[in-house]
Amino acid sequence: MEAFSDGVFAIAATLLVLEIDLPLHGSPLERALNAWPGYLAYIASFLTIGAAWLTHSALTDRLTRADPLFMRINLVLLLVVAFLPFPTRVVAEALHSGNGERVFVTMYGLTLLAIRALLFALDEYASREQLYVRDNETDESRMEGRKLLSVLIGYVIAILVGLALPRLAGLFYFGIAIYLIVPFRQVARLLFGRA
Repeated sequence: MEAFSDGVFAIAATLLVLEIDLPLHGSPLERALNAWPGYLAYIASFLTIGAAWLTHSALTDRLTRADPLFMRINLVLLLVVAFLPFPTRVVAEALHSGNGERVFVTMYGLTLLAIRALLFALDEYASREQLYVRDNETDESRMEGRKLLSVLIGYVIAILVGLALPRLAGLFYFGIAIYLIVPFRQVARLLFGRA
């Protein structure tokens, strides 16, 4: 299960770069600069997939076994992760052209929300069905659970904002991706020497 999941995460992350398109008109520098929506969507999506992979790895490292329902929830998660390059492309095109921004930013947000919701469902199911190693509930795993829930709420807020201000929602999605990847507690510990 882990090898198959890792492969899907890797392929989806790799496919994202194929979705960056340069505009057809202008000088080479203008074309490269005007492709900013593609770069922003690529980075947000790559970091989101990376964060999902990190969370998935942390979940599966704690497993003692995986039952059939866990495997099926995992498969649905991988379905959504593999789908992410498509809304990444259409949201970048919409932000560049201004056509259909609300629809495509909402589609993108719903895809990101689905990834996090499925990770949350995997974690909750594994906890409820006692699929995790006993007495392995560390502070870090509890923090990860709280982070999952706060990110779900953040995505819902960003989706609602996107209905009125799609470009601002795009920045929220980018910010959430940064939040998911940067280990702020460890960085603070390094910078300020706190334990």
